[in-house]
Amino acid sequence: MAIKQWAAGVAVAAFAAVGAYVYLDTGRAEAPASTFVLLDGSSKSTADLKGKVTLVNFWATSCTTCVAEMPEIIATYNKYNSKGFDTLAVAMSYDPPSYVVNFAETRKLPFQVAIDNTGKVAKAWGDVQLTPSTFIVNKRGEIVKTYVGAPNFPELHQLIEKLLAET
Repeated sequence: MAIKQWAAGVAVAAFAAVGAYVYLDTGRAEAPASTFVLLDGSSKSTADLKGKVTLVNFWATSCTTCVAEMPEIIATYNKYNSKGFDTLAVAMSYDPPSYVVNFAETRKLPFQVAIDNTGKVAKAWGDVQLTPSTFIVNKRGEIVKTYVGAPNFPELHQLIEKLLAET
């Protein structure tokens, strides 16, 4: 009986430790090495993200939540861009390039847009399959927060301000 209680105690402690680790966000992972192919044909690498706080958003033109959150992403970019914040929107491999170009032009997206034609970028970033999926990368190139679905934008803005204040 004592062994069962001990094992249960160890299991609870382990679960609490994992929960604290996730909750306290101490597990910062380096953003995966990737090459983003931008709409203008140029490319950007993960290394290029260092030195800025960056929002990397995986999205699709067929995703209603993605389309609905885009004005908030634009507003966030416009609010913080002059302070060292950047945004990179990565269209999923199944999104027709002509749709992505049309969306970016008609919505006047002020940030860079990439098309993940091969799916390699989504795979590298944790095998992203659900859109929108948004990653917040700090100035050191570490992923500090991930959102699946639309972010809570007031919370996101607080996080961006905190990360911009870091040296």
